[in-house]
Amino acid sequence: MLFFHQDKLLDQLGDQILATTWAKFPGLAQNQIALTWIVYDEPVPVNTGGALTPAEFWRYDLRGYACRGGEPIYPASVVKLFYLVAIHEWLDKGMIAHSAEVERAIRDMIIDSSNDATSLVVDLLSGTTSGPDLASEPFKTWQYQRNIVNRYFQELNWLELESINVNQKTWCDGAYGRERASVGDQRQHHNRLTTNATARLLHSIVGGVAVSAGRSQTMMTLIQRSLDPAVWQSDEQSEPENNQITGFLGAGLPPTASLWSKAGWMSQVRHDAAYIEIPGLRPYLLVVFSEGKAQSQNEELLPFISQQVVAAMQSLE
Repeated sequence: MLFFHQDKLLDQLGDQILATTWAKFPGLAQNQIALTWIVYDEPVPVNTGGALTPAEFWRYDLRGYACRGGEPIYPASVVKLFYLVAIHEWLDKGMIAHSAEVERAIRDMIIDSSNDATSLVVDLLSGTTSGPDLASEPFKTWQYQRNIVNRYFQELNWLELESINVNQKTWCDGAYGRERASVGDQRQHHNRLTTNATARLLHSIVGGVAVSAGRSQTMMTLIQRSLDPAVWQSDEQSEPENNQITGFLGAGLPPTASLWSKAGWMSQVRHDAAYIEIPGLRPYLLVVFSEGKAQSQNEELLPFISQQVVAAMQSLE
């Protein structure tokens, strides 16, 4: 079973949000968007500082809505949420040593969405490094080691994680050498996530049960985003993904909202995964993946969807 159940009212509102979106953006095909939306009713089990045990937390019944929520899609930098949880698991279990450089890489991977920092994190997680092509047998060993993050998440036995792949680095210009061989000639082994899988992982972080309550809170601090333009527009030369507000879900929120999120953006996709609190409304979690070159360049799409969801949340009260 999924970690949430369908709800008739959310089905109606979700279908209406997508219909309005397709009317606003007629070039957006129905198979170019995936969405998962979770509403937290009272008593709210998330953002409690880890007050609930994992057993108590996972017993909470959630209602949600999904469109193509189980469709595997290239996640771009949203995969960094999975590497964030994994690196905290490794640190918690003493599998790697804590250091100032590890902390710097984790911070830059999430706050600035640095691909260079992510490269180090993946190396630390897997004990592998990038470099020239390898001979067949050493490459098989390298691939097995690189796949350790997939094995970790599969051991959680979450239905939502069955079709994901999280064993590749993120790049600015692309993979070379053994990294290119790992992705495959047709890029058939690139990273894959679904909006449902991403929603459940983010739900576990916000719920304080990802690795531990303390480490979940550390992760929450890293993914919190300021909606103050003076903060996120401070570097006008930065890429939109770096501030993770421009062109993403945060840009569609009222200034009173609190936002925790991780965006992903490259030439063929524009994604965002967010937990949102707005005074007077129920908290909610929203993950939207959009595909295609036009969507990648469209800075209005995700903010528009975000605005529609805010309006829908207002109708729930």
